[in-house]
Amino acid sequence: MPESQQDELSVIRVAIVDDHFFFRQGVRDVLNAESDIRVVAESGDGQEALEMLKAVKPDVVLMDVNLPHLNGLQVTQLLKNDYPEVNVIILTAYDDEEQIYRAIRIGASAYFPKDIAPAQLLDTLRVVAEGYYVISNKRMTPAQTEQWLLELYRRYGISPEDATFSPLTNREMEILELIIEGLSNKEIARRLGISQQTVKNHVTSVLSKLNRSDRTQAAIYALRHGWVRLPES
Repeated sequence: MPESQQDELSVIRVAIVDDHFFFRQGVRDVLNAESDIRVVAESGDGQEALEMLKAVKPDVVLMDVNLPHLNGLQVTQLLKNDYPEVNVIILTAYDDEEQIYRAIRIGASAYFPKDIAPAQLLDTLRVVAEGYYVISNKRMTPAQTEQWLLELYRRYGISPEDATFSPLTNREMEILELIIEGLSNKEIARRLGISQQTVKNHVTSVLSKLNRSDRTQAAIYALRHGWVRLPES
């Protein structure tokens, strides 16, 4: 094989998915300064990103959670269902054990807050590209990660057999966004052109999924975890 082709095979192809242009630009500059890494695609929209990633099939994706149309966890799950060989690193403003657990559970290889140091991001990217996981700053093999997930399944009351992550539907997230705006169920029904009972049914489903006692608690929880977006000012 010619040397140029060998060099091409050794390059880690990366896609950046984040709805903030300047954040993408900063990450892109850091990555492209490395001889063994190349940014091959980027997007700021969840649905657009899913289609782009399926077409490009990068080695590693740097994925934000809070995205329009589809959140980063949904994009990750849908992508990994079809292309399990694509590795995903979640970069988000929210960093807690439950969120890390959910991200790894649906297929992410690592999870970090956005203020991660560039050197650590580069190290993580290379480790993940080799098929390892990085959890709580520790490199883990797939077998070690499975054991870690088993422990957290028990901690959060989810059986090991239940391997399906169920994110909020687009309609449920839409309703939570309107709750954050301060709309009542009646106002939400009028805004979306659906019945008030349908709104109530969606809210009941959300409360059950998130284990919250009222609609406001559910909206705050989903907002904190990046599943819904703040209304545009």
